Amino acid sequence: MPERSMKEDDPLADFDRREVALDDVARRVYVAGSGPAVIVMSEMPGISPEVARFARWVRDAGFTVYMPSLFGRDGAVPGVEEGTAVVRQACVSAEFRALAVNQSSPVTQWLRALASLAHRECGGPGVGAIGMCFTGNFALTMMLEPAMLAPVLSQPSLPLNDPAGLEISPEEIKAVRERLEREDLTVMAYRFAGDRFCRAERFAAYAAALGDRFVGRVLPDSAANTDVAPFSAIRVACPHSVVTAHLIDEVGEPTIAARDEILSFFAQRLLSKSR
Repeated sequence: MPERSMKEDDPLADFDRREVALDDVARRVYVAGSGPAVIVMSEMPGISPEVARFARWVRDAGFTVYMPSLFGRDGAVPGVEEGTAVVRQACVSAEFRALAVNQSSPVTQWLRALASLAHRECGGPGVGAIGMCFTGNFALTMMLEPAMLAPVLSQPSLPLNDPAGLEISPEEIKAVRERLEREDLTVMAYRFAGDRFCRAERFAAYAAALGDRFVGRVLPDSAANTDVAPFSAIRVACPHSVVTAHLIDEVGEPTIAARDEILSFFAQRLLSKSR
């Protein structure tokens, strides 16, 4: 993959831009690649150059990437004022449950429909998905869609006001656990040890709810990139974005190992069974 600057807006020119209407809601979705589908959901405040870089890594690993635009300015380097405005807007949006415990965000219904569509279009045994930060838990709720086989939760940060809270209803997480057990599936999750938005209490709550079907990875704070965009430097101000802003793109780095484990997880669930 050609080197791209993470300090310049990304035109996303190598993605097909589609308007996808599902459940009477149309959203822009960036699509690229071939093979089984993986849905890449961006962190706050939108599809940054680092999020797009991760999506390209998924594409180059043999998958069709579906990257929905859920908030923010697509391809933009996250600035402080613009990013803060996006967060505030999302927190009061009816589509997201930023502060509610034991509730799934309504947008996950649309994302489940996207997973079903992607499976029909791409074939294979099923679909993978990764959520990050604000969208971090969405891949878990999407397990209520039968096509979803490979969920990844990267620094799941909702609800924002309860470190041990889960952004999914008790009935839904019970149904997800039953499916994980029945189909011998797992949920992968990642966070930095010192993340103030996704703390140890949240991973403990996932483990209590999902048992050994939840596989949580905790990276040391020393593994985080410190040369980040203004929004991450000022508004986040802690190691947070495991496979995007705080990833160090060098061989041997723990964040690269996390990226590679995620790609291997997708391959194990989506490629080996389709051959």
